[in-house]
Amino acid sequence: MGYKKIEQYDEHITNQLSEHYKSAIQLLGEDVAREGLQKTPERIAKAMQYITGGYEMNAQAILNSAKFHESYNEMVIVKDIELYSMCEHHMLPFFGKAHIAYIPNGWITGLSKIARVVDCYARRLQVQERMTHQILDAIQETLQPLGVAVVIEAKHLCMMMRGVSKQNSITTTSAFSGQFEANETRSEFLRLISADLN
Repeated sequence: MGYKKIEQYDEHITNQLSEHYKSAIQLLGEDVAREGLQKTPERIAKAMQYITGGYEMNAQAILNSAKFHESYNEMVIVKDIELYSMCEHHMLPFFGKAHIAYIPNGWITGLSKIARVVDCYARRLQVQERMTHQILDAIQETLQPLGVAVVIEAKHLCMMMRGVSKQNSITTTSAFSGQFEANETRSEFLRLISADLN
């Protein structure tokens, strides 16, 4: 399974979600009949299907779709992969970037596939900690490299818009496997991406 096309929505799901969002808007005290809100429930329904489209994607299939034999065995890094996700606790967005590296062990994958794996897990109801490990596990299991490293830094609107209201906070998570568990290799990776970490 790859991407679900943006314009393709399940009509039955759209209709059901629209009714629920219509009720939610009314419960919040708004008039869903007024001009600006008449089509809002349907828009939200379609937006949420797109935002959570990762459930229709398979990370292993994405990586296998461009998997090639290659003798290269040095670090491969893809930096600054934009990600947008939804916090599963408050249904508010968090966004940021991922830095991912792996050391091939006979197999490589297309560079764009690494970014698509990020989308696969970001476009779900998520927590950053779990997503970090899901990305690592997918690459490790599919390519069986000598090691994988994943660092994600993100801003969470659940912290910025509500609760503690800390607008400048950034959450950083990391996961390492194989050769990246060794200090020297991990340090090299972190040094190479350090200019991108705030």
